[in-house]
Amino acid sequence: MYKAYKFRIYPTNEQQIALAKSFGCCRWFWNSALNLCQETYKVSGKGLSRNAIQGLLPNLKKEYLWLTDAYSQCLQYVALNLSNAYKNFFEKRAEFPRFKSKHGRQSISYPSNVKLDGDYIKLPGKIGSVYCKQDRNITGQIKTVTVSLNPDGKYFASILVDDKKENPQASTDGKAIGIDLGLSHFAITSDGSKFDNPRHPQKHARNLKKKQQSLARKQKGSNTRGKAKKLVAKVHSKIKRVREDFLHKLSRKIVNENQVIAVENLKVKGMVRNHNLAKAISDCGWGQFCTMLKYKSEWVGKTYIEVDRFFASSKTCNVCLNKVDSLSLDVRSWTCNKCQTHHDRDINAAINIRNEALRILSLGTSDTANGGNVRQPGKTEVLLDAVPDEIGNPILLEVG
Repeated sequence: MYKAYKFRIYPTNEQQIALAKSFGCCRWFWNSALNLCQETYKVSGKGLSRNAIQGLLPNLKKEYLWLTDAYSQCLQYVALNLSNAYKNFFEKRAEFPRFKSKHGRQSISYPSNVKLDGDYIKLPGKIGSVYCKQDRNITGQIKTVTVSLNPDGKYFASILVDDKKENPQASTDGKAIGIDLGLSHFAITSDGSKFDNPRHPQKHARNLKKKQQSLARKQKGSNTRGKAKKLVAKVHSKIKRVREDFLHKLSRKIVNENQVIAVENLKVKGMVRNHNLAKAISDCGWGQFCTMLKYKSEWVGKTYIEVDRFFASSKTCNVCLNKVDSLSLDVRSWTCNKCQTHHDRDINAAINIRNEALRILSLGTSDTANGGNVRQPGKTEVLLDAVPDEIGNPILLEVG
């Protein structure tokens, strides 16, 4: 079983310069290879394979001597990442590969020859030993190490290891829970629990506004503008960390207390087209939360299941299965016309999600309880086995 540990590292000034050169070399090779793939496709109708991209390196190093500043295997790994990016695009798991910018987050990957030596991580090439703040012991064989530089100026190392263990067999014997995701309350469970939406961006909105106004007044290209830009990035980094902290703690609590976890298969990309709710939906982090629930459930042998997004969970009475014709978003509670049961909209939806998930598990079919398959003809869904390659953070108070 593969796991990743993300630690903050503290390179010296000389090491920061060496890392900056490596970032630049790998970024340039990515952009050059991507451009060549596009030009080759226009001429021949075919792209370039991973081996063909790697075969470009010897001649490029002779032509551009500064490419030798980067570790050779880091450049070779760029070819693997580019080929995987094309594969994910053609299999409809990601968008078309884009050119990388020198602004924003930078990263390089070391596929081998990385060692942990006490409080230091030894990187091959010209980098050497870098101080690494480890909050946990790593068990397993190191497979890949990705060194990244965030816009706020902090360096991190994400260490992917193989602990040689198999995922436990998933079981459905135990408590089942349905989760309805929302905006007023982040998550509502079928047992009646409601978890408030912390709204982290709103808490930092005043500070962010002040930093952005200061950045707007700075002259482009000046040193003070660069410093102001880093201050804005630090606020965004703070928001990201507190959001991840909340999601890690809530997902861990739910996984620990339940055996079967059911959620809706939401299409967030389509939901954010509603301009009135786009910002609020994006700030919640529903997709990241579901990803955490999934891989944490797999680690401990619990069952995670997604119910079709077209299943009418809010409009169906969980007692008599009567379905109302319409239910606007401003209606938070309603009474069933058939059995006269008064429902809280969100709790009723969570109960229906749980019941639908249990029905799917028992019957082995994804057809809805209302009969037939509600997916629109001609449209396909691609469910990602999304397990992030960077989990855990020493800054978080608790890591799943």
